[in-house]
Amino acid sequence: MRAISQDTVGGPEVLKEIELPRPEPGPTEVLVRVRAAGVNPTDWKHRAGAAAMLGEPPFVLGWDVSGVVEAVGLGVSLHKPGDEVFGMLRYPGGHGAYAEYVTAPSRHFARKPANLDHVQAAALPLAALTAWQALVDTADVRPGQRVLVHAAAGGVGHLAVQIAKAHGAYVLGTARAAKHGFLRSIGVDEPIDYTTTDFAETGRDVDVVVDTIGGDYGPRSLRTLREGGVLVSLVLSRLADLGPGTARAETVLVEPDHHALTRIAELAEQGRLRAGIDTVLPLAEAAKAHARGESGRVQGKIVLTV
Repeated sequence: MRAISQDTVGGPEVLKEIELPRPEPGPTEVLVRVRAAGVNPTDWKHRAGAAAMLGEPPFVLGWDVSGVVEAVGLGVSLHKPGDEVFGMLRYPGGHGAYAEYVTAPSRHFARKPANLDHVQAAALPLAALTAWQALVDTADVRPGQRVLVHAAAGGVGHLAVQIAKAHGAYVLGTARAAKHGFLRSIGVDEPIDYTTTDFAETGRDVDVVVDTIGGDYGPRSLRTLREGGVLVSLVLSRLADLGPGTARAETVLVEPDHHALTRIAELAEQGRLRAGIDTVLPLAEAAKAHARGESGRVQGKIVLTV
């Protein structure tokens, strides 16, 4: 099968198309013929060696998959050959979506939303699960709460906005002014131009902050939270102890989750959740996809077709 691999860490040019044996599903696993693979910031960070979680190359990157079940292993009843599915390979060790076939536990996939093509479906799993696990599982977002999403036009951010709105929240979102029209189109109630406005002064009495950026955004975001609020960091960094009786801070590292994927699919089928697509490229042009991602100008998701 065709796959995109690398022999060393480095720039996008290290990504090369190679031939690998087609994998076979083990017990409780499915073999999926990949039709599209989502590209996420974590992909180019691992490619460049900035995230040392995969060991030494060679390796095949990619965690987002949409495709068709080709075969099932012993004990699998959830999916059958021919089913259209989407899902996320286990992070970080289950990488390998930049390929014609992948194997993974059957419950890392759910039925693909009927109203989405494979490109749209492949754009959802990792980013939507990250947003879901931050907002729903960790922060327990409720109707009427105020939610601040940083980088609200980005891959995770624009899906976090829609998930927060689907749960009845009032959403503030940071992005450059040029992206505010897009933010309003996905439901942001109060766009904040972080280049001209201090969000820590503008955003007040916030119940939940979703920090997709890191750096000083976490500490500064604490100033926006009301008593009992929650800061959810999607960046693996430590925050100072907030002290008793104040806000709390949590860090989320995304996990595969069949139940949450099913709920995400339901929102998509209801028209309440849709990934914005920035760029679609064929698998062989994975290096171009990474270069586009690292430009810092992406609005939504990048997807490779296989």
